[in-house]
Amino acid sequence: MSNYANLPAPSPEQGLNRYMQEIRKFPLLEPEEEYMLAKRWVDHEDTDAAHKMVTSHLRLAAKIAMGYRGYGLPQAEVVSEANVGLMQAVKRFDPEKGFRLATYAMWWIRASIQEYILRSWSLVKMGTTSAQKKLFFNLRKAKNRIGALEEGDLRPENVERIATDLGVTEQEVISMNRRLSGGDASLNATVGSDGEGTMQWQDWLEDEDADQASDYEAKDELDTRREMLAEAMEVLNDRERDILNQRRLSDETITLEDLSGQYGVSRERVRQIEVRAFEKLQQRMVTLAREKGMVAA
Repeated sequence: MSNYANLPAPSPEQGLNRYMQEIRKFPLLEPEEEYMLAKRWVDHEDTDAAHKMVTSHLRLAAKIAMGYRGYGLPQAEVVSEANVGLMQAVKRFDPEKGFRLATYAMWWIRASIQEYILRSWSLVKMGTTSAQKKLFFNLRKAKNRIGALEEGDLRPENVERIATDLGVTEQEVISMNRRLSGGDASLNATVGSDGEGTMQWQDWLEDEDADQASDYEAKDELDTRREMLAEAMEVLNDRERDILNQRRLSDETITLEDLSGQYGVSRERVRQIEVRAFEKLQQRMVTLAREKGMVAA
């Protein structure tokens, strides 16, 4: 699908504002048009048809990506990962199943973003204990539950309550709150510069079919997926967890050779364990999603 080289790409240098302006230029597809394009791709591998399906859904990918603002990761990279998931969805989309591409693509977009979060945990320095993982994925919910909506550091009484509820230390709550708050961008921020327009992020991302109920549903689903991701880590044994942490989640990545010496196995065996551990995480995520009715069995 070589036409993907022609897609607009979000970048920190360019800024997301310009990217949002660019993707708004691509028209949305009517159901019949989407079906015909999908058939052209499935039957003839028509890359122009695939390109049109991707560009017409870039706004959807960006909207989903904005739901993951709270992990302290570069937003341009999160959007890029969302686009990767969108491309995977287009490649696998079967128009004969009877549902729209957007419905199918949402799962692939979210899965791609979550894989990126797994690979990037070292950026937020999330710990490896069950309690720390629970804190990482549940801090926002805990803050909302007790009405701790203030910006910046939490008040001491709120720190104490959250630490007690989640079974972590008060310092861990303070530290994680600072990391997650630092990367959060507001959807109310004005888009445009040099006096060009006064639109806000949510205006660029607005879905004409969205309503308040679906917004609450989307937030609940995001919270559920965060909990699922933390739970999925428990599927790994001690060696798999240690190798994955040292190879992908630590600030300073250790070499296969060093791990080979630690465990007394070959470098290739260490690599196999690392790959298998990540595959187990992905498989567990899919299983949990099916159990919770978030994806078709």
